[in-house]
Amino acid sequence: MVRLLRHLLLPDWWVRKSFPPSALERIGQAIAGSERLHHGEICFAVEGGLPLQALAASCRARAEELFGLLKVWDTAENCGVLLYVQLVDRDIEIVADRGIAARVAQSEWEAICRAMEEAFRQRRFVEGTMEAIERVTTLLARNFPAEGVNPNELPDRPRLL
Repeated sequence: MVRLLRHLLLPDWWVRKSFPPSALERIGQAIAGSERLHHGEICFAVEGGLPLQALAASCRARAEELFGLLKVWDTAENCGVLLYVQLVDRDIEIVADRGIAARVAQSEWEAICRAMEEAFRQRRFVEGTMEAIERVTTLLARNFPAEGVNPNELPDRPRLL
């Protein structure tokens, strides 16, 4: 019941307080810089209170739903990565498209999520996000180095849902 109330009553400004415009700008720039080093496409999405119909789903299920809704799957090389933050529950998931998932173990994504969650517990939202983007960049640059044409297929700006 407490979780339900937190999701339904938490004001939108709470998300913006944790990720102010200057932080969103830094995160977007970090994504743009990252994508110059590899063929992956990173989407960073933060959601505060969940819609009522999404409250019964796990964070992973919500991330997979948003992976489709935000069209992260819609890249030429199946190289999209969604870094999803469910801020009310302080739960984080990374969903990688099949082209990336074939080369990067789920355990590597989970390690990034757990480190990010630890930073969030310390209220280091921006720092935790920047560190996660660095680690994602390392994985993608190792497995999908930038070569030849490298179009930017997804917006770099973070999405506040």
